[in-house]
Amino acid sequence: MARIGVLTGGGDAPGLNAVIRSVVLAAGRLGWECHGIRDGFNGLLAPETCAGEPVRRLGEADVHAIGHLGGTILGSTNRASPLRYPTPQPDGSLRETDRT
Repeated sequence: MARIGVLTGGGDAPGLNAVIRSVVLAAGRLGWECHGIRDGFNGLLAPETCAGEPVRRLGEADVHAIGHLGGTILGSTNRASPLRYPTPQPDGSLRETDRT
């Protein structure tokens, strides 16, 4: 079975929930699993920094009534970068990891 992940990175913008809904519905029609990744690139690269479940499966019921909502149900950040992200340290602090 094919699986895809959806994340919203770079901050908030109008229409993100409508796009998420469209992706999830299209994936469902193709028989694919769709997974939402929370908090932009942080949820993908540093999932332990996310509040709640960093990756969760999304289905039609999850996106049925989100098209008109502002923001993004997945959360986003304009401070995250796929090349620089927070990494938890043994003492509980976070240190930025640079992958450039």
